[in-house]
Amino acid sequence: MAVVRFQYIFDPLCGWCYASAAAVAELTKRWPNQLEMLPCGLFSGKGARDMTLDWATYAWNCDQRIASLTGLEFTEAYHRNVLMNSTLRFDSNAINRALTEVLSINPPLELLLLKQLQVERYLHGRDTSDPAVVAQIAADFLSECGWETEAKQFSHRLERDEELAVRTAERLSAANMLMNRHGVQGVPQLLALEGDKTHVIPSSALYQGTDRLITELQKLSGSH
Repeated sequence: MAVVRFQYIFDPLCGWCYASAAAVAELTKRWPNQLEMLPCGLFSGKGARDMTLDWATYAWNCDQRIASLTGLEFTEAYHRNVLMNSTLRFDSNAINRALTEVLSINPPLELLLLKQLQVERYLHGRDTSDPAVVAQIAADFLSECGWETEAKQFSHRLERDEELAVRTAERLSAANMLMNRHGVQGVPQLLALEGDKTHVIPSSALYQGTDRLITELQKLSGSH
């Protein structure tokens, strides 16, 4: 399969995207440097919301369904400290900006940071809608990877840097244009670009294990 590259459309607060992490990681191992990550802003801007009881209940029920299908863990710490805290927001803006900033530092680190942020939210119960929390996680992650980063300065960039805001908005726009062009809704979405063809990979292939994803990709060789 002569795939030129892959485009992965996601939202950092999407539980199904969390469930897709292993398959996407396997993708980058088999096809290094061919993955373009595109946050779509599903839960930022107009898609962000207050953490109401109704929304928390809906999100938790979805998470439990994901857990039953995939074996992933969504801890009580996450349920209690994040979903059941009505003072919080459900907003992926800070993560979208953090990922965009890390993309400019070292592109392969973007997927790894996304995974770390997902772990901190769903396993450790940290509020990854809070720019200060996201900045601390990102700064610790970058420092461990060899890029010394000060959390307070990183947080300021997430909240106040207009150039970073514009770059992030451009990525969200690009993701939504692709979704409209190919008639897809919801996340996660994976597009495989092979020559002049774009293949929409079934979303279920992303969270049903790496073998399922590879099987779907192998089918492309016979789709000419």
